[in-house]
Amino acid sequence: MLTAGAVAAAPLDGLALAAPGDPIDIRLGVNERFARVEFAGPIGSRARIRREGNTVVVRVGSTAAPDVALLRVNPPRGVASVETRAVQSATEIVLTLADGADARFGQADGAAYVNIFPPGQSAEAPGAPAETVAVGAEVHGGVLTLDFDWRTPTPAAVFRRGDAVWVVFDASARLDLETPPDGLGPASGIRWVRGGDFTAVRIAVREDVAPVARSEGGRWIVTLGGEPAAPEAAVTLARDDDSGPTGMTAAVPGATRVLWIQDPTIGDRIGVVTARGPSKGLEHARRLVDLTLLPTAQGLALIASAEDLRVAVDGDLVRIGRPGGLHLSAPTDGLQQAAHAPEAPRAARLPALIDAEWADLGQADFGARYRQLQTSAAEEMAQGSGAPVEARLALARFLVGSGLHYEAIGVINALVQDDERMGGLAEARGLRGAARAAIGRLSEAQADFASGPLTGDTSAAVWRGYIASRQGEWEVARRAFSEGARAVDGFPAEWRTRFAVAHAEAALGVGDRDGARALIDYALNHANGPRQLLEVRLVQARLLEESGDAARAQAVYQAIARAPFEDLAVPASLHATRLGLAAGSLTPAEAVRRMEPLRWRWRGDAAELQVIRTLGGVYLSQGRYREALEVLRGAGTRMPDLPQAAELQADLSNAFRALFLEGAADGLQPIQAVALFEDFRELTPPGAEGDDMVRRLSRRLVDLDLLDRAAALLEYQVEHRLDGVAKASVATDAAAIRLMNREPQKALENLWGSRSTLLPTALQAERRALEARALMMLGRYDHALEVLASDASPAAQAVRADILWRQQDWAGAAALYEAGLGARWENETRLSAAEETQVTRAGIGYSLAREAAALARLNQRYGRFIEEARSPAAMRLALAPREDFSGLRDAERLAQSVDTFTGWVSQARARFRERTEEPRAEAA
Repeated sequence: MLTAGAVAAAPLDGLALAAPGDPIDIRLGVNERFARVEFAGPIGSRARIRREGNTVVVRVGSTAAPDVALLRVNPPRGVASVETRAVQSATEIVLTLADGADARFGQADGAAYVNIFPPGQSAEAPGAPAETVAVGAEVHGGVLTLDFDWRTPTPAAVFRRGDAVWVVFDASARLDLETPPDGLGPASGIRWVRGGDFTAVRIAVREDVAPVARSEGGRWIVTLGGEPAAPEAAVTLARDDDSGPTGMTAAVPGATRVLWIQDPTIGDRIGVVTARGPSKGLEHARRLVDLTLLPTAQGLALIASAEDLRVAVDGDLVRIGRPGGLHLSAPTDGLQQAAHAPEAPRAARLPALIDAEWADLGQADFGARYRQLQTSAAEEMAQGSGAPVEARLALARFLVGSGLHYEAIGVINALVQDDERMGGLAEARGLRGAARAAIGRLSEAQADFASGPLTGDTSAAVWRGYIASRQGEWEVARRAFSEGARAVDGFPAEWRTRFAVAHAEAALGVGDRDGARALIDYALNHANGPRQLLEVRLVQARLLEESGDAARAQAVYQAIARAPFEDLAVPASLHATRLGLAAGSLTPAEAVRRMEPLRWRWRGDAAELQVIRTLGGVYLSQGRYREALEVLRGAGTRMPDLPQAAELQADLSNAFRALFLEGAADGLQPIQAVALFEDFRELTPPGAEGDDMVRRLSRRLVDLDLLDRAAALLEYQVEHRLDGVAKASVATDAAAIRLMNREPQKALENLWGSRSTLLPTALQAERRALEARALMMLGRYDHALEVLASDASPAAQAVRADILWRQQDWAGAAALYEAGLGARWENETRLSAAEETQVTRAGIGYSLAREAAALARLNQRYGRFIEEARSPAAMRLALAPREDFSGLRDAERLAQSVDTFTGWVSQARARFRERTEEPRAEAA
């Protein structure tokens, strides 16, 4: 984990990129050294940040993409691009760093942050710590004060161990310390050591002397012997059961790193966590089985009792743990002890087991039994803090065993809310996880079974296998079922059958047909009731289908499809329809009529997504593109945890790509294609593929003279999706189309709004020529010539010739028109329309400029092309030799009628068409 560096050293100008109160509140601050992007809000503050090469990836727990439009349009210095991408159950914001840029990230002040340092700026704190640090030592009234002047904010830790106080700095320097004339007061000696990246000071002092630390800018002031004072803020400790094996966290705002230093008097190592000021510390020592936390005036310090103890800084949290979990006191320690009621359900032998006897009613009916357990739970809860929990757990067991899973979840949630330590109780997690899994809340159940109290528990492994199978994670399910094999027989027969079915599905998923067959046989022998039997038969039909026995599989599917259980009938109907379509017994239209109602009969799990995917594929195969996209998009981002959801999104993206990138939509009318694209614009892929899609659509519109719509498509890309060279390139195409449509002002807006200093030479020349042409069309001739400056490219010369023509500089314009033709006269093929216009204008120009020799030369070279010309009369008049130039009035009239704009439009269309065909040719 990278940390922030001393970010308080320079003021930041803040800019909110989201409305206050948004779940993901993105804020941007900038100063001379770096930019800071913060992710706040209920979801944003829990963002996880990582570095991948030259990118920083911010993962937020929301499938709804956060609004990064302003960040993308105006990225801070040091960021080349900003993109978002959907991942399972979350969204990732990808910040691509510019060459030479650096980043630091972490969590502070209730937000996750990324500090971005542009090229040329060091990510280290400004004014690196001095090589030599002056230490002022002063004794007054028996109080020793040490003043460490680092000149820049430097993280530190101050703590006591035995008869010594330690001061550790997260920087390396030589200390310039002189003993005061009157001695060291309560201290008997000071020793310091300089490491490669740290400095440690050991002060021998009586055990009754408590250190006090405070920071003032780049100085740390440590006082020994005065009135004891608590740190400005307390380091808070918490049990962590949600991040894997049981561990603990310490909240240390501004924590930077973990240092392990040797204690010379004892010979062991001390783990030290340095932090920035102001001071925060742990007032009293804490002795645990695996470690001892030392009292600190600043930062955190600990002694490891276990060799595999792990300590890591994660933003403002210090995470402490072991691979197998810490040995912490049980959550129920300290509670009042209650005798177990003999008639109450007892705990199972494993925390995640369901005991078949929990639903036993004894001599009472269900209502009486339920009320009895509720009364006992209520009386127990009324005892207040420290009350036992056995009666409430007994009620939860009864509810889980009776299939009242929602009620069981409510009981456990109330228990945890009343005493949050109960979240670390293995049985509470197991009961709640089982209830959640039973009602399909798979992600919530997964969190319970992955918690620290259930790490390594075989009964929890069975549930993890069941959940993974339901989510289509076949390999994970197989491993988990293997880990929990010894616990399966402890479950009731109903759940053993469910687990066998889930395990069989996982076996099929990895291609183990023999294993699936054995599990199906087991499930058939233990199935309880017709519903569970049909559930087993459905998996058996899948096995038959994959074994090549489509006829028998079809018969089983059709039988299950008539069952009154919709969660089984819908997938069976889908499989039967799919097999019928593959065999040719159903037409695509008949298959669609059968599948459409299935979308609404059963919703909320993988079966719904399978129906949608199959239906969308049939629509696509029939060329019903709009229906296909609407069906696939209709699933939205619901059920994001299911693998089928990711597959469905991939289907949707692939369908859109096939339509607009691979030519599937070329058979549609251009207006229909554009309407379809605009209705599903959000599916446009990022990068070059998306740009190519839009360019191809724009080309089709240009071919039909729908220039305004074509330009609007490109302008949307420029405004919302692109930056840098890509933005300038697409804006150039939009400007050219606006000029074709005789809209020079809009063309200029496109060009001026996409200016960039680092563009390819050819693109710069094209943009100059377009800008000059737009200015010319607005009558701003001098400005247009200034833009062209010394550019002698063919496009610039063509614009310059048109400007001179409008300024009636006939000789200059004629010379440029002739030069633009090059040696075209040596080619015997017919002149193009644009070339004809150039020859005609050159002849008229020479006539009006009274340049007989130039006109004669032009006539000699191009006179033979007159007969095949599109306008032979105009060309003959323009090239006619003039000895006395008495017929100039005809030439003047012709000068007013000959227009080069049409020829330029034809050339621009051809260039645009060639550019949009290039990617397709490369792909082929």
